[in-house]
Amino acid sequence: MNKVDDQPSVTVFSLGGTIASISSGVVGDGVTPQLGASELISTVPGIGLVANVKAVSFRQVPSGELKFEDLSALAFEIDKCFEEGTTGVVVTQGTDTIEETAFILSLLVRSHKTVVVTGAMRNPAMLGADGPANILASVKVAVSVEFYGLGTLVVFSDEIHSARFVRKTHTSSLMAFRSPSQGPIGVIQEGRPHLTFRIKRVEHISIPAGQLVPPVALHKFVLDDDNRILEEIKRLGYAGLVIEGFGGGHVPSRSVNVLEHLALDIPVVLASRTGSGSTLRETYGFLGSERDLLSRGLISSGSLDGPKSRILLSLLLAAGYDTDQIRKFFENVNDLA
Repeated sequence: MNKVDDQPSVTVFSLGGTIASISSGVVGDGVTPQLGASELISTVPGIGLVANVKAVSFRQVPSGELKFEDLSALAFEIDKCFEEGTTGVVVTQGTDTIEETAFILSLLVRSHKTVVVTGAMRNPAMLGADGPANILASVKVAVSVEFYGLGTLVVFSDEIHSARFVRKTHTSSLMAFRSPSQGPIGVIQEGRPHLTFRIKRVEHISIPAGQLVPPVALHKFVLDDDNRILEEIKRLGYAGLVIEGFGGGHVPSRSVNVLEHLALDIPVVLASRTGSGSTLRETYGFLGSERDLLSRGLISSGSLDGPKSRILLSLLLAAGYDTDQIRKFFENVNDLA
């Protein structure tokens, strides 16, 4: 074992969530986020043998309370840690929005050092609480040279996922996190992280200090959609729109005109509501098909799902990108090689 002074360093930022949730002591009140980063680290056996760990309690909220401004501030603090020599960073938070936090950090963190986001499906009071194991695995990935340059990762239940593809796919299972389009890019086996395949890191987005992230709407198409929500998008002041179409990227014919008119004023991104696979480009030719919509100015999300397309469009608009630049960025995000 190396001396402590020779070990890599990891900063653990805690944001709250199930992993940090304990009972208030009042029967029937349920658990709430209360444990800070130091308390979380203290529950992880052997973590000091892997890295010198610094704890930072950054937020203490259920993950649905997090905002763009919180995660922009976190990205700034992460880069500052890296500039000061930190080897890797681990972020703990609630699982409900892990996929969104990870994707935002993958776009905003400048450094090529590894950032890992993790959490827990079982709170610390439950039998088989998974938080300590997930933290230890995350620290191991954060200091592994194999994973350098891959951007932000999600480590959960001994699987290592790219922020670009990971999704929470179950409300309570310990195996809630999957990457339906690509699968995990690595695993923890016999206590060590192993990289299965490499993908290109997403391009960094630089947003001016103090710049607000403009509102972007996300609309999921359903059977017999009547367009009433879509017709309000412009009046409500949204700066962009992401639609989750049927299948490979299809909408009812009655929605085509409203989408075409919206695309004249704001960027409109076409994603699929299926949550897996890429939107099509040139297969179908009916009114409202992917070919038809793209010919009317909509932007293909490629393999990004609706929530991640919304994040990307929001940050690109905040950075001042125009529609052509946005379209090009979406194309680049889907280039994995």
